[in-house]
Amino acid sequence: MSDRHTSSADDFDFLIGDWRVYHRRVKERLSGCTAWVEFEGTSTTRKILGGFGNLEDNMLELPDGAYRAVAMRAFDPATGTWAIWWLDGRRPHHLDVPVVGRFEGGTGLFYADDTFDGTPIKVRFTWTLLDADAARWEQAFSADGGNSWETNWTMDFVRISA
Repeated sequence: MSDRHTSSADDFDFLIGDWRVYHRRVKERLSGCTAWVEFEGTSTTRKILGGFGNLEDNMLELPDGAYRAVAMRAFDPATGTWAIWWLDGRRPHHLDVPVVGRFEGGTGLFYADDTFDGTPIKVRFTWTLLDADAARWEQAFSADGGNSWETNWTMDFVRISA
């Protein structure tokens, strides 16, 4: 990923390959909860759509049982934006609402309107490349139209050496 100020189809090239992932997820979202669950996992990302997208295959090793999930990303050169979808293997017929956004100055911000437990929320994903072998993803929810945000999940990616 370059430091230019506009998004491009190579923005997620830093993520191509195999990763060890360190997850930290709040126990109860949008409830004021300050207790977190920490667990590990693995992730493998490869390009799709002739380089205008990628597919991230995840194994999440939660304390109460492992599961698989997929992140699918697609770049739209006409708008300079990415869409990111999440598919949880425990709910194989439900594709989450895509978050849409772009990279600027080395940070990717992606947003969506969704619902959580029947309440309308805004969702924000933040992607940050830390160095060639480390990256961070954060998910935050807002129940007040984006005035305040609760970060409820972080994933620290560390490249697995070949």
